[in-house]
Amino acid sequence: MQNVKGTADYVGSVEQLRGQVREWLTELFRIYDFAPMETTVLNEMELLEAKYGGGEEILKEVYALSDQGGRSLGLRYDLTLPFAKVLALQPGLPLPIRRYEMGKVFRDGPVKKGRLREFTQCDADIAGIAGPMAELELFGLARDVFERVNLPVRIHWNNRRLLQELLEALQVPMEDMPGVMLVMDKLHKIGTGGVRQELLQKGLDEGTVERLLKLSEASEWTPHKLTAAFGLKASPGAEEALALLELLEEAGLASICRFEPFLTRGLSFYTGTVFEVFDATGKYPSSLAAGGRYDAMAGKLGGNPERDCPAVGISFGLESMMALLHEGDAGLEVPAAIVLPIGDEALPAAARAADGLRQSGICTRVEYSGRKLAKALSSVAKSGIRYAVLVGPEEAASNHVRLKDLTDRSEMVMPLDQAVYMIEKTTDQRLFAW
Repeated sequence: MQNVKGTADYVGSVEQLRGQVREWLTELFRIYDFAPMETTVLNEMELLEAKYGGGEEILKEVYALSDQGGRSLGLRYDLTLPFAKVLALQPGLPLPIRRYEMGKVFRDGPVKKGRLREFTQCDADIAGIAGPMAELELFGLARDVFERVNLPVRIHWNNRRLLQELLEALQVPMEDMPGVMLVMDKLHKIGTGGVRQELLQKGLDEGTVERLLKLSEASEWTPHKLTAAFGLKASPGAEEALALLELLEEAGLASICRFEPFLTRGLSFYTGTVFEVFDATGKYPSSLAAGGRYDAMAGKLGGNPERDCPAVGISFGLESMMALLHEGDAGLEVPAAIVLPIGDEALPAAARAADGLRQSGICTRVEYSGRKLAKALSSVAKSGIRYAVLVGPEEAASNHVRLKDLTDRSEMVMPLDQAVYMIEKTTDQRLFAW
């Protein structure tokens, strides 16, 4: 018996770290005024196959199934399309909507480090705001998330509308543009030779291919340089890109951002800004987060293409982030206290002490192994737990505990409520109050 390829179980400290990252993300989502939402994992294939969704490339990876009624269903491959479905099914929802969601998604694709077939996405989306301020918020959110987990990042960004205008200037036929975009987006993965071969296989003439490759090899394109070079300053895509660049500079985010004129992202529903977040050290080559603007999706899914519902979102990949995080670097919380019963006769009193600590909202562990006290205390000191609450026959008889501070090596006998006060005063482990 074994796990299905591309799936994993998370146990102990690994899941504790995953949970900690989810808590950090939730905290920041709420600081940015995003409200929680939960969408369906199981969806009709008609939705997943919609031409306004991810496109042909992603359909190769969709898990398809049917129910006992013979209905054609599938598992969601991201959290964006189900959100757009909510917007389409409930057109009366007041805009703007700012939502976050964390959940499992499924893709039958290649398995590699940080990429599984069952994985967790953590998304934040803004629907109802058309201007670049929404993108600016998501860029700021990305910065804050990765600062929180102590990972230096660089944000690569582009505008798909601007790219389409650039391809028009390079005389790429309109019908070839989607395929050309997908190929050029793979430049960093398959290199110039691979891109040349794929473009020629698509029937693009050699002159156009060479112009594209020459353009891609030029270093440090900026929206200003690109639009000036091809006479695009007054085009809609150029105006969007230049407006976002100005906001990034004013907000102090431009230093961690890099304009990539051929970045498109694989999903076809993006209509404007697209971006990917990478590890700035280069240790992890795949993206840690990504997103973009998808203004047309909700209206078209709802059968009303004229309905204006601008939307933009970002998705953080939990498994990708975990591939770079280590338990020692991530600041995992440990219990504030451990209760150590001294002798079997003290077990009931130790259980009552642990219950009292937990009722006060203090994360508490209980030692049941029966190890000798010196060995148990040595192990506790190495674990990072600050307080040991010793309960022996004398303490049980007097309804007291012996509180040992393993940081300053002090030790005092006191009532349990006084021990609670001492622990609360010196740690940040009061999780809640009943």
